[in-house]
Amino acid sequence: MNKQISIEEAIAKIEDGMSIMIGGFLGVGSPNQLIDALVEKNVKDLTIIANDTSFVDLGIGKLVANKQVKKVIATHIGTNKETGRQMNEEGLDVELVPQGTLVERIRAAGFGLGGVLTPTGLHTIVEEGKQKIEVDGKEFLLEKPLKADVALLKGDLVDKKGNIVYDKTARNFNPTMATAAETVIVEAEKIVEIGDIDPENVITPSLFVNYIVAGGEK
Repeated sequence: MNKQISIEEAIAKIEDGMSIMIGGFLGVGSPNQLIDALVEKNVKDLTIIANDTSFVDLGIGKLVANKQVKKVIATHIGTNKETGRQMNEEGLDVELVPQGTLVERIRAAGFGLGGVLTPTGLHTIVEEGKQKIEVDGKEFLLEKPLKADVALLKGDLVDKKGNIVYDKTARNFNPTMATAAETVIVEAEKIVEIGDIDPENVITPSLFVNYIVAGGEK
């Protein structure tokens, strides 16, 4: 199967109302060309699952600024004033999740688990509406799995089968998100031949990747 498609073909697979996981940390390791194409297509009512909403003029921040997002599930929004403004003035639904809890919820979905137990958030507003479970005399919150319709990733080296190598800390949430979405699309900084990547260096195996688009500098 040839997994390489155009950015236009990739974005055509994303429809109004979908949930989308997007890799990155303040735009580092985010598939910014795919995001720009989403902005251009003007897909609406998206639920975005990400570490943050970046900045107003970068990556995920552009989707928020263009009012394409109905809900954000993230660890913080402090670097994007537009996210905060829409939350306070226009009713944008923002669910703030502790960073470790967010990645473990995503991992739980990817690994087929029923959730994770964590003490993080006990006796704070984080625990509202959540089940508490006692283990060996200690209390934990049950945090349920978090999955998405689509995951948009950014890889450094990607072979034509879909094996991914990330660029240092630009790896961040990308590998975990690859396991927890129905459709996984990776924007590759460089596409190489099958066999060009040492198997020991592969971070995300091709099994998890549905489609590859060519990224890099325009």
